[in-house]
Amino acid sequence: MIRIALPNKGRLAEEARSLFEQAGLSAEFREGRALVASMGEGFEALFVRAQDIPEFVADGAADVGVTGLDLIRETDRSVRELLDLQFGHCRLVVAVTEDSPVQSPAHIAPGARVATSFPRLAREFFLSHGVRVEIAPVSGAAEVAPHLGVAKVIVDLTSTGSTLRVNGLREVATILESTARLVANEDAYEDPEKRPAILELAAALESVIRAERKRYLMANVPRDELDRVKQIIPGISGPTIVDVLDGGAMVAAHAVVDADNIYRTIMRLKEIGAEGILVTRIERLMP
Repeated sequence: MIRIALPNKGRLAEEARSLFEQAGLSAEFREGRALVASMGEGFEALFVRAQDIPEFVADGAADVGVTGLDLIRETDRSVRELLDLQFGHCRLVVAVTEDSPVQSPAHIAPGARVATSFPRLAREFFLSHGVRVEIAPVSGAAEVAPHLGVAKVIVDLTSTGSTLRVNGLREVATILESTARLVANEDAYEDPEKRPAILELAAALESVIRAERKRYLMANVPRDELDRVKQIIPGISGPTIVDVLDGGAMVAAHAVVDADNIYRTIMRLKEIGAEGILVTRIERLMP
């Protein structure tokens, strides 16, 4: 049984559940045990706080887990990073009030108080810049600290910067860019009985992530335009070309294309006389 530690709430929980469901691992909760769920044969989920997951995985309470890179770096526990899950994008930043003269970490006065729920990362950052500060650990809502006189500087997470701006703050440096990661316990990863299942899980999740930004495109294209078709839809290893049964001037072209460029791709195909263009989503895409 592979035990998976997943966030029980917050910014990572919903997207983690969705990703696992798309990979075929839906949580089925057991009666009276809301923190434990079956996720198919051989997998069990533990729903805990995201900030506790590095500890759970490092200590072996879970074999694998999903949590933010920011939390992994802050706890500094030994876990093996397996996969960037590409959601939960955020940045750990240094911020000051709008009217502050500080424009960079070098401008922060020696001994200045810095409010943060990431004391390890904040301390390491300022030490690396040769700035001596006093770290004031807070459990949350660091953005209010300057207005309460607790600290003149904060280190906090932001996704768009809107919360900082609403609270009259501006960024002066980025410490870390973070996304959700799949991590594994080192001993479990080296266990010959558990490692195949862990790698199977990572591959299943990666196949869903890879498919999200791709589309499967099919179109009837002029046979005498195949050189241009290869340029328009190169696919993974080139487009698949299939004869249409009427044996005429058109052939069927199939390819995996980038979702971001699908509109432009369709327009270019239309320009060379393509017909019957069909675009579908892909559930999984293996390398």
